[in-house]
Amino acid sequence: MMSEDFGEEDSFGARAMQERTHAELQEMVSSHNILAFIKGNRLMPQCGYSGTLVNILQSLSVPFETVDVLADERIRQGIKDFSNWPTIPQLYLGGEFIGGADIVIELFQSGELQEMIEVAAAS
Repeated sequence: MMSEDFGEEDSFGARAMQERTHAELQEMVSSHNILAFIKGNRLMPQCGYSGTLVNILQSLSVPFETVDVLADERIRQGIKDFSNWPTIPQLYLGGEFIGGADIVIELFQSGELQEMIEVAAAS
């Protein structure tokens, strides 16, 4: 009986932590016009996909912010739940989730990403 009580408390604690993480992520995303959640940082990405995303954004000469998901496991897992997207990196423009590396590459190659960034940078 006692272990069941602990289980419920643990579940409640985990849910409260998830809600706090979600609120923190919402604040991050809404506070930056262009925000990329990556592995590593813009100077030293820790995976090829993160490096590709950073290179694309740098090639467009736009100001952008990054969050290193490797620095905080809570953020690393939380961003996947927040976006309902299973992989890192993730790009947000004007508070909206755009996608991961593959989607960003496609948008960049088609010219759509540049248009989307212009709109986000102006807001």
